[in-house]
Amino acid sequence: MVSATSFSSGLALTGSAIRPADKTIVVTFGGGARDEETFAEEGQANIPNLLHTLLPQGTFFTQVRNAGILGHYVATASIVTGVYERFNNFIAQPPPNPTLFEYFRRELRRPETDAWVIAPSNGFQKIGSSSARGFGPQFGAGVILPKRLLSAASRNTNLFDNDQLQHFLQDNYEMPSYDISATAQDNEMHLDTLESTLRLSVQDFVKHAKTLDSADELSIFIAKRLMDRQAPSLMMLTLHDMDVAHSGAFSLYIDAIQRADRLCAELWKAVQSHPEYKDRTTVYIMPDFGRDADDDPAGNGFQHHRTGSAMARTTWLLALGPHVRQNTVVDRAIESIDLVPTIGCHLGFSTNSPGRCIEELR
Repeated sequence: MVSATSFSSGLALTGSAIRPADKTIVVTFGGGARDEETFAEEGQANIPNLLHTLLPQGTFFTQVRNAGILGHYVATASIVTGVYERFNNFIAQPPPNPTLFEYFRRELRRPETDAWVIAPSNGFQKIGSSSARGFGPQFGAGVILPKRLLSAASRNTNLFDNDQLQHFLQDNYEMPSYDISATAQDNEMHLDTLESTLRLSVQDFVKHAKTLDSADELSIFIAKRLMDRQAPSLMMLTLHDMDVAHSGAFSLYIDAIQRADRLCAELWKAVQSHPEYKDRTTVYIMPDFGRDADDDPAGNGFQHHRTGSAMARTTWLLALGPHVRQNTVVDRAIESIDLVPTIGCHLGFSTNSPGRCIEELR
């Protein structure tokens, strides 16, 4: 195990609020990815940017265990609450435990524009805040759902081409029939997000979407737009294209991993070239969990994550930032719920997570 790198949280008073000197971006791979297709020797060709560009600039943890439910929404909720959540993965509901965003905003007295989540739309609309007493939406993050934005935009412009953009709107490969019909109020809310938050016209948004190949690319575009227009101190986005693995198409699963690799490097480059983010931003990149082993008779290999085996539960974490030790590999086991208390230790707020602050990132 490498020695811990210590640093101060760097908080400064500004007016009536505490302004974090540091910014944090969390990136999860919401489709799940195995070591075999990423950092294991046979998968390294798929992640040249993570392996050769980003890892030398950060600290890489080879064993991150997820001991919770292996469903994408509930697993992501566990990452952002620091508690292994046990609710139904396929019901749109807020987590019962306080989220990272609520801890951050409540204790550091941050405005609602300072924390954002960019997420796939199936159920994730509730992930920005919890139902916990004393917390809730008044302390939560704004949630932007790129597919819902595009769907709302399609109702308000003749520029939308169903054949060209329909693949953006597929909500979930695991349960494609799960759908929530958008109301007029929902559409108005999403259009308001485009105009007031992202400062984009419907026409410009749809035109740009037409230049992209996937929903993950749209998420990165929105993240960079948020950085330019709102400069939030805390942001999380989920790259979800690799959930196509559930369709059984290995080539599309690999394409999604390769795309996520490229987009992570693109995001880090944007961070390092942005005056509000350069040299003050920590980025955490982590799949929500792995996938089944090819030789596990109880599973379906790369296609699913049903068995709860070590391969399905074990993944990795890459951290980059001005206070993170560079070109460092840590082989000791940590847990996915350790991320929330680790961010709290760095930014200077407390949490109720049973997870532990990761000493190497403290």
